Amino acid sequence: MTPAAQLKPALDAMAQAVDSRFDRMLPVPSDPRRRLVEAMRYAAMGGGKRMRPLLCVAACDLFHVDKERALRVAIAAESVHVYSLIHDDLPCMDDDDQRRGKPTTHLAFDEATAVLAGDALQAFAYEVLADPATHEDAAVRADLCLELARASGTSGMAAGQMMDLMAEEGGFDLNLTTRLQQLKTGALIGFAVEAGAIMGKASASARTKLRGYAHDLGLAFQIADDLLDVEGDASALGKAAGKDAAQGKATFVSLLGVHRARSQAGMLIDQAIDHLHGFGAEADLLRAVARFAIARDH
Repeated sequence: MTPAAQLKPALDAMAQAVDSRFDRMLPVPSDPRRRLVEAMRYAAMGGGKRMRPLLCVAACDLFHVDKERALRVAIAAESVHVYSLIHDDLPCMDDDDQRRGKPTTHLAFDEATAVLAGDALQAFAYEVLADPATHEDAAVRADLCLELARASGTSGMAAGQMMDLMAEEGGFDLNLTTRLQQLKTGALIGFAVEAGAIMGKASASARTKLRGYAHDLGLAFQIADDLLDVEGDASALGKAAGKDAAQGKATFVSLLGVHRARSQAGMLIDQAIDHLHGFGAEADLLRAVARFAIARDH
């Protein structure tokens, strides 16, 4: 069985779980806020790999965290991811017109509504994490909020996006490109995985193992994205292909070539799985996610 076929039932189940919870947790009000919430739901529901929620729940499973609580953290991680996609697609950023197989939020609504929808989804993520329904221990909730903030701001995703915009001017070597992707893509993946250890009050050594897994997985995931941008089909990707080359951006593929990039991704996946040494069958889903990361077509 291929990695994609092996993981498909878990991804399908997670997509359904995420959509049903967004539907329940973001009811549309019957007042002037309606358009904002409709835009949030439009961006958050329907489509997407749901990789970060799946990683979060799989990591929580290692420590026998209640599934509903794990899904709350997964919703928070996905909310921040979706907010970043809304903003990345804006004309002032990447100026994309398609995301997850449908028009980007600023085209389906308008730019101002898209900006506000992204802002509101980011706030919603912290509202979910800070709620006692996520965990009875306030220290755990505070740790989750701290780590998500680190993964989202100047030590994570926003910094990576700034570097990505600067990369269009050229001059980025392999080290800078690796750092860019560690921040833009890897930081939020890292939060999704480490959140399981935080929820389960795991040992420092367990958290270190999961950080190592997430670090290598995040880089491999981005290399796979770069390969898909060169070799992928837009209809399968749900977004435009070939944009990086058109914009002259340095990517793992442009710097290493297709063969070396694919080889590097394979090595990173092997390392990621090695970090799970000591965990038993309960980590099989995390291992399957790692193998899928470089075998996917979107």
